[in-house]
Amino acid sequence: MAEAADIHGDTPAPARRWLRRAVVMLAGTPVLAGLVYVPAGSAQAAPTAAGPSTVDVSLDSLTPSAPVKGDTLTLTGTVTNRGRDTVTDAHVGLRVGPQITDRGAVDDAAGRTGFRPGSEPAEVAGTSVKVSALAPEVPQPFTIKIPVSKLGLDEDGVYQLGVSLSGETDSRGYEQVLGIRRTFLPWQPDAAARRTQLSYVWPLISTTHLTAQTGSDELQTPVFENDDLAAELRPGGRLEQMVSLGRDLPVTWLMDPDLLASVAAMANAYMVRTPDGQIVPGRNQAVAKRWLADLERAVQGKKVVALPFADPDLASLAHQGKNVSGSLAHLRPATEKARQVVETVLHVEPSTDFSWPVEGAVDPAIVNVATSAGAHNVLARSDSFQETGNLAHTPSAPRPIGAGTTAVVADARLSKAFQGDMLSAENATLAVQRFLAQSLALNLQDTDAPRSIVVTPQRMPTTSQAQTMANALRTLQSGRWTQPVDLEAAAKAKPDPGATTLVPGAGQYPVSLRRTELPQPAFETIRTTQTMLDHFKVILSHPDRVEIPFGNTFNRMMSTSWRGRPEEAEAYRDGVREYLEGLTEQVKLIPKSKAHLSGRSATIPVTVQNGLVQDVHGLVLRLRSANPTRLMFGDDGEAEQQIDVQGGHSQSVKFTANATASGPVEVTAQLYTKDGVPYGKERKFTVQATEITSTVLLVIAAGVLLLVLAGVKMYASRKKVAARAAEDSTQPSDPTPDTGGESDSSSGPGETVDR
Repeated sequence: MAEAADIHGDTPAPARRWLRRAVVMLAGTPVLAGLVYVPAGSAQAAPTAAGPSTVDVSLDSLTPSAPVKGDTLTLTGTVTNRGRDTVTDAHVGLRVGPQITDRGAVDDAAGRTGFRPGSEPAEVAGTSVKVSALAPEVPQPFTIKIPVSKLGLDEDGVYQLGVSLSGETDSRGYEQVLGIRRTFLPWQPDAAARRTQLSYVWPLISTTHLTAQTGSDELQTPVFENDDLAAELRPGGRLEQMVSLGRDLPVTWLMDPDLLASVAAMANAYMVRTPDGQIVPGRNQAVAKRWLADLERAVQGKKVVALPFADPDLASLAHQGKNVSGSLAHLRPATEKARQVVETVLHVEPSTDFSWPVEGAVDPAIVNVATSAGAHNVLARSDSFQETGNLAHTPSAPRPIGAGTTAVVADARLSKAFQGDMLSAENATLAVQRFLAQSLALNLQDTDAPRSIVVTPQRMPTTSQAQTMANALRTLQSGRWTQPVDLEAAAKAKPDPGATTLVPGAGQYPVSLRRTELPQPAFETIRTTQTMLDHFKVILSHPDRVEIPFGNTFNRMMSTSWRGRPEEAEAYRDGVREYLEGLTEQVKLIPKSKAHLSGRSATIPVTVQNGLVQDVHGLVLRLRSANPTRLMFGDDGEAEQQIDVQGGHSQSVKFTANATASGPVEVTAQLYTKDGVPYGKERKFTVQATEITSTVLLVIAAGVLLLVLAGVKMYASRKKVAARAAEDSTQPSDPTPDTGGESDSSSGPGETVDR
């Protein structure tokens, strides 16, 4: 320890430099040779003194990912000096470590950073590539090419691979390793005698895009929240890439039928809601049609698994929704809908016997909810369904957990291999190599039992994640240590007798996942909206016009895609409820403030308006008097009539009212369904009753009598005048005087002439 203190403490700088060089020189002597692993074919020893890692080494590509005999390994990347001093006399070299024997060692090696002198392998001879002076923050590319025969690979297995940069700086005038990047090289040049069956799930899932709203036309044109789905479907988009990549891969397609239904709706006439609330025609029908056609071709001959429609959040239902009546009732119809949609859109028969809780995390309540929809297989993950025994190997995926249910436990290491940012070429390269290393290490485990392993990646891989996944699966297609099988076959494989079958308890469910669940108020909103719909559709002549779109929307309201987006989820639920409220308010009573009732009995009109495009029937309009002793409808102060109103029309209904006294009386009008449930808002108005007294009736009677007498008198007078006139007209005229001549031959008035 004193000597070490002298070296790093009070020893003069020239002496320290000489001592460090001596240590480097002694690295090749037998005394220190045991600290450095030198694989066969390696001639150059590694520096044993190292300063801090001041150079970033980025490994951007490694091809082939799993070489065979005769291949040439090519590595490309960049080196970037993060220090303040320029690095000189630098070179990049390749280091191949000893074989890694188990999966845990792969994890440990992946987590190592920095260069540790004495425990690192030496550079492989012939791989050194000189790099010009590295100025700070100026990246320089490099390429290393070497035949795999010169790497000293021996037995089949996983080898650690390191790319290091060595050089000098002004402050350290000797060669040292200033940066290193590690990865893995799987070596299985020939097909293994025993291969692991591997089922890779290829998820085709998106967020919720369709609203409950439809156009007012007969075709019920669907309305989308936005046109974001079109961007995913276009060439280069996320969903387009999932289809084009998965087409040639040995995968099981696992899809949310809501995505298919949404794209099928987009393939025809559809509407889009703009940010300012306007509804405008959509224009991406061609994009949707092309994507559906490509998908239909891609899934032919492949296994297709359909999740319940809209991929409902099973854990949220189990933990938050089970106490809200009616929440679980949506699951079985969602499963039936799933089969129907896939068969209609893709013309293939899917399996609906699988459920998939978020991140494969399960507990007894989740299993119960998952199986309530009819599924017998629950996709779990090994970081949730952990082994409690002393197995020295990774067991097969299927675990019988009772009641005819199988927990299909996916491998967590392989399932999470491509999470995170895969846009970086380095991240993608390292992820592929680690995935291949884990799969090979799994196959090399000491067990004679055949195994079936399942991989369930993230639900909605990004474009770069999907491309990275595809690169890894293409390497496995060679079949050297894995054999592809579909998910259904994996679930039916023989279970490992030593594997745990105990479902984790509720206390083991991850707190981080519980925090992102849909809250109980979300399910209460869904129940309230469902009740409103039930009361609305009973009055419609065509209830399916609202029952189908809203039924699908209830599933969308509890979708797994809302995880981590609580504000958007709440806004969607509120939007659905408000839209339904708007529809129900299209059938309403027309407000009125006053009505007048003169006399003891009269009729009062009340108008019902139907603003829907379809007829309503079975409504009951009921009027109730607030003071039956003054104003009465029927025998007990109430009266009702059943009404039917055509779409787009109004109808007035007349009620007979009886008043016993004058004055204002408040009347309440309320619509009811035929089941007696109040419908819409009640309307109140005032009836002003005016009582007619006996004195008033006598005055009116006397007036009527006088009018009658006057009329009789006038009639008699006119009759006398007419009779007198008739009498005067019938009397003869005075005689004409004799003139002694012939009489006049012309007759006067009233005369008859004999001819």
